[in-house]
Amino acid sequence: MTRELLSRIAETLYWIGRYVERSDDIARLLDVSLHRALVGQEDWATVFATLGHVGTESPTTETMVQRLAYDSDTPGSIAGCVRAARENARGVREIVSSEVWECLNVTWNQLPLRQVGAERLGPHGYLRYVRERAALFFGLADATMSRDDGWRFIVLGRSLERVDMVARLLTVHHEPSHSWNWRLLLEACGADESFTRTHRGDARRVLEFLLLDRLFPRSVMHALATAEQCLAELTPDHDRAGMSDAARAAIGRVRMSLEYADVADLDDQLPELLTALQAVCVIASEAITDRFFQHVAWGGSAWQTAGV
Repeated sequence: MTRELLSRIAETLYWIGRYVERSDDIARLLDVSLHRALVGQEDWATVFATLGHVGTESPTTETMVQRLAYDSDTPGSIAGCVRAARENARGVREIVSSEVWECLNVTWNQLPLRQVGAERLGPHGYLRYVRERAALFFGLADATMSRDDGWRFIVLGRSLERVDMVARLLTVHHEPSHSWNWRLLLEACGADESFTRTHRGDARRVLEFLLLDRLFPRSVMHALATAEQCLAELTPDHDRAGMSDAARAAIGRVRMSLEYADVADLDDQLPELLTALQAVCVIASEAITDRFFQHVAWGGSAWQTAGV
């Protein structure tokens, strides 16, 4: 293989990880928001702010579900993410396992039928299906792919996407005009049950759990550590001083700031921490692109689509 071909494959795998994780994150967020809408508590501007959409006035529940769940032509929708992941996977079928490819292919082909059912019975079944298929995808990747660079790029993409989404949710939650209750925030992060078992529902420890917990796989700390480990294995550090890998350096700095953060002052430090987390997602994504994906001149925020 030429270096350019290897670079394109690496980028494709990285974005498969991001797209599948993003579809899962949107499904979780939308499901929680729909439950709130049933009791007249949801402000859809909150959801749009979380996902980085701007310029939509007074969206209705129906238009939001259509745009964020079903519209495959919208890159920031669930269907759009699944479509992009499947199209990317089709180009690297010799790299991913057959089970991983079949998972994405079946998921994409089943979505129209799931949408028909959702239009009759409500969207919750559709959203649950997407969450289950995302979990199946990552489970199959873990179970059937060698722990080589291909697998590492998938996990790296998933990890950065998780950091970005949790930071977005906490940023919007911290704004008084968009405030959610902590239980719904935990549900949107997929953390409600694990948090309850760990901290017995103590709301004072929600930020600690979502940001700092080392054992919960969807926490910011765990995702940052996983991303840093993937980068360390992709490009082992032979520097005698400093860190030449810009992505790993940026992730390491923010991880260390969380590692030694004072839990008692976490609420006061939250605005600065969230700003740093969202910034590091952009910096790391651009640095990864510059280092590994040299065949295209691409840049932008973490929520733009890749050129693959």
